[in-house]
Amino acid sequence: MKKTSTRLADGRELIYYDLRDDTVRDAADRRPLDRTVTTSEVRRDALLGDSVAIASHRQGRTYHPPADECPLCPTRDERLSEIPDSTYDVVVFENRFPSLAGDFGRCEVVCFTSDHDASFADLAEEQARLVLEAWTDRTSELSHLPSVEQVFCFENRGAEIGVTLGHPHGQIYAYPFTTPRTALMLRSLAAHKEATGGENLFDAVLEEELAGERVVLESEHWAAFVPHAAHWPYEVHLYPKRRVPDLLALDEAARTEFPQVYLELLRRFDRIFGEGEPPTPYIAAWHQAPFGALEEFDGVTRDDFALHLELFTIRRTSGKLKFLAGSESGMSVFINDVPPERAAERLREVASS
Repeated sequence: MKKTSTRLADGRELIYYDLRDDTVRDAADRRPLDRTVTTSEVRRDALLGDSVAIASHRQGRTYHPPADECPLCPTRDERLSEIPDSTYDVVVFENRFPSLAGDFGRCEVVCFTSDHDASFADLAEEQARLVLEAWTDRTSELSHLPSVEQVFCFENRGAEIGVTLGHPHGQIYAYPFTTPRTALMLRSLAAHKEATGGENLFDAVLEEELAGERVVLESEHWAAFVPHAAHWPYEVHLYPKRRVPDLLALDEAARTEFPQVYLELLRRFDRIFGEGEPPTPYIAAWHQAPFGALEEFDGVTRDDFALHLELFTIRRTSGKLKFLAGSESGMSVFINDVPPERAAERLREVASS
């Protein structure tokens, strides 16, 4: 992998990740852009104890442009885009309309491929591995920023999810705090460790799931299963079998095997609802240990946390979506229409030949 860092016309950082070591990236951004001005701030909710990012400048972000005006495609002739070069493998750049910025963190865009009509599931294993290396490198770099406490790599896929750019891409949020969902995991981890005299909750969950009926696929270094209390109609958790706190700690064997496992999982997601159905909308979310202090979670260290990816869709059946209505949105109590055991069975049924 070759990494080349440059700057866009408005000062934002852009990084090329290339498969070939002899690739040269020296194209300049020819757009007449002013410096990006953001109004991001983070406010604390006194009752719930969580944080909300206020980012009014995002109202003007790019919204469903036609394919020939996609800002994530390479620059071609006089069609100028966010990527100055006419080709690329994987690119990461600072979001022009970030939810978090400056003292309140950072937001980046990850372009998985220059092919506008592809999806992550279409990538070759070599390309998927390059995306993994980009995620890992950005996690390392962002973790050293003084305003960053947790790094979140994720992909939103599909208009139903709210995606406004059709090009295959994901994002990275570098938060200035530990996110509420991660804090819940850490509290559960601490309570279980105390109650059992030191047992790791992530290890116990993985062991139990591997012995049960909700395993979707398993390899030497990775395991994917539908969790016992899945929130979403089709939800799969992907764990490395050797517990590590973040992407940085994955060993070479796990990195090598990841593209095979993850690409197969995504392809199965696209087959859940049968032939002729539009691509399955999904969110793919990496959960990594925070880089900040963990004193509030008694007895828990970063090494107790287990890196894992949660993949889920809001489509509950053909042509129907799972909406977060009164119970989910008002009280954070999910109601799942698809039994997790049936979801796991279906994901095994659609295994590729």
